Amino acid sequence: MPERFFVVREDILPEGIVKTIHVKEMLQRGEAATVHEAVERAGLSRSAFYKYKDGVFPLNQLDRERIVTISVDLEHRAGILSKVLGLVAGSEGNILTIHQSIPLQGFANVVVTVDTSPMSSTPIELVDALRKLPGVRKASIIGQG
Repeated sequence: MPERFFVVREDILPEGIVKTIHVKEMLQRGEAATVHEAVERAGLSRSAFYKYKDGVFPLNQLDRERIVTISVDLEHRAGILSKVLGLVAGSEGNILTIHQSIPLQGFANVVVTVDTSPMSSTPIELVDALRKLPGVRKASIIGQG
């Protein structure tokens, strides 16, 4: 199932999510030196911060954060990785890193970091296109920013 994103007004978000964004902003601006210091100042538990931190972003930050890390499980057959890389390049994405595991039980995991800023499509659309490639068992965004 593809990841879905929603635009939600801040005043209807649960307090933990709003505080998580506040903590991230404090850290980004250098107002707090550590996560511990920032969550303490915001009145948020560290566990709540770590639960939400990779899933909440201010809308303007999503526009700028176009570097994504994608995990792809591939069948161990000749040419499949080449097709994945070709699809990324054909979408005008710039591959920054590639890490591939040794194939086990007929599958290998490949993790690629892609700069999607030159692309006209979104990272979600890229992952959806990867999922449709023959030989791709699974594809998902595992990191952004």
